[in-house]
Amino acid sequence: MSRLGSLEQLDADQPAAMEILRRGLRQSPELRRGLGVTVVFALLSAVARLVLPVLIQQAIDGGISDGEVDVGFIVRASIAAGLIVVVIYVLTTLTYRRVIETAENTLLATRLRTFAHIQKLSLAEHTTNKKGVLTARVTSDVETLAQFAQWGALAWIVNSSLIVGTLIVMSVYSWQLALLTIAIYVPLLPILRSIQRRQLTAYNAVRSRTADTIGLTSEAVAGAATIRAYGYQDSVFEQLEEGNWSLVDSQVNAHKFFSILGPTMDLFGGVATGAVVVVGVLLGPDVLTVGQATAFLFLVTLLIQPISQLGEVLDQTQTALAGWWKILQMLDVEIDVVETEDGVDLPSGPPGVELRNVDFSYRTGAQVLHDVSLTIEPGTSVAIVGETGSGKTTMAKLLARLADPTEGTVAVSGLDLREVNQSSRNQVVRMVPQDGFLFDTTLRENIRFGRPNASDADIDAAVDSLGLGDWLDSLPDGLETSGGERGEGISVGERQLVALIRAELADAGLLILDEATSAVDPETEVRMAEALERLSVGRTTISIAHRLSTAERADVVVVMDAGRIIEHGSHSNLMRKDGLYASLYSDWIGNTRSK
Repeated sequence: MSRLGSLEQLDADQPAAMEILRRGLRQSPELRRGLGVTVVFALLSAVARLVLPVLIQQAIDGGISDGEVDVGFIVRASIAAGLIVVVIYVLTTLTYRRVIETAENTLLATRLRTFAHIQKLSLAEHTTNKKGVLTARVTSDVETLAQFAQWGALAWIVNSSLIVGTLIVMSVYSWQLALLTIAIYVPLLPILRSIQRRQLTAYNAVRSRTADTIGLTSEAVAGAATIRAYGYQDSVFEQLEEGNWSLVDSQVNAHKFFSILGPTMDLFGGVATGAVVVVGVLLGPDVLTVGQATAFLFLVTLLIQPISQLGEVLDQTQTALAGWWKILQMLDVEIDVVETEDGVDLPSGPPGVELRNVDFSYRTGAQVLHDVSLTIEPGTSVAIVGETGSGKTTMAKLLARLADPTEGTVAVSGLDLREVNQSSRNQVVRMVPQDGFLFDTTLRENIRFGRPNASDADIDAAVDSLGLGDWLDSLPDGLETSGGERGEGISVGERQLVALIRAELADAGLLILDEATSAVDPETEVRMAEALERLSVGRTTISIAHRLSTAERADVVVVMDAGRIIEHGSHSNLMRKDGLYASLYSDWIGNTRSK
């Protein structure tokens, strides 16, 4: 298969252009807002353009008669023409300013609307989609609407009106030449239709390749350290080169249609002008005066301009429709975690948790959890263990309602999480994710994300309650230390410590810790273990345990395998059973001692 791939495969479900346009306009009310006034300005400008050839005809036929020149009439006609030019300038300027404002509002609203929808999708949906694709939807795909929103949408209306108006004025002067002009341009319609269909398919391929390239580039930039450490530069460069060449191929394939449009429009314009001159001469002065013939040639020239512009606008439109279709596809993705507007509130304090016959499958169809049932008493410390792929992290997502079970119920304090008010859930249930993600600001502000209205004193108290003051004092600027982009300004373990302080500040009754002690050095693990012990006091704590030292300290250990709970109980009881947990623990002990 070529770099470009199968366009038919890429666009098997792509609807017709008009359907995309109708749906896009419904999704973009900002584009329609104030459109009526803008169209009126633009149409008045078009009408003013049509008056100019008429004034030229009047100046020639009325100002020159029987060899005599009526200077006064010509001067008056010229002044009128000059005023019309000024009117055209003013109307065009007002129209353009309104269009730019409408376009920018449309782009902003579309980008925010798409981003908000992506944010509402479950974490399971984010897991199955490439980050580059999601990024492309709110960046490059939205940008494809820029030229269309700034001028293309209005140009279709104005140029179409100008074409119709020009043909009407032509018919007033000479219906014969008007019919001739129409007959010459009629064959252009099926040509444009054929090009339009192929353009839309080609530009849709461009949008797909752009998303792939963004994904490859962001992955290469984010993984620069690993790439250099393992000497993957050549391999990654080859992937980027291949991705960019695929994008180039698709761009060239799409733009070749635009390269056909320009010469085609010029060809038809030249034929129309030549034919009008020849037939006009043959008709003679009995049908057209000198002024009328001159005006008609001006009208032919005036007709060529909007027809040629429609070729350019057609190219812009296909680009916009391809991007719009990608955005609409994203907006069509069903939000599977639907928040209830009148949901109930969770009670404060450490809640009990219950999973009842829970199944979970990703959209790809792979089932991850199978008939999981579990009861956790309030204030209990629970460790969930199991091999990679056993379903531990998926269970954590369900407990934080980052996804909903496909079957069964996840209940907190006896309430189905699907029936709980979002703000209440966010106050009572908090998850500390595996990567300890930080934003590019100070550690203090990153901690404040746990409770946005928290004061500096509240943050200091959260640090002290976890006994992490000495660690922060060891940093160059303490709480004012910058976390860096994605938290890369500090170590992995330090990012997780910040995440724990953030959770303490949130003061949630249920804490879900996803691999909170993974990928840290022994000293940081000791510090984190002490912080976790303090953090767990007075709370229900569920830890997705990577290191089984976490399981040793837990009240209850839940053992998962292939998406099912196969053992649960205290550490000592499970060790006596000599089952899977005992085997996992023995392997972990062996690996720990060998280091």
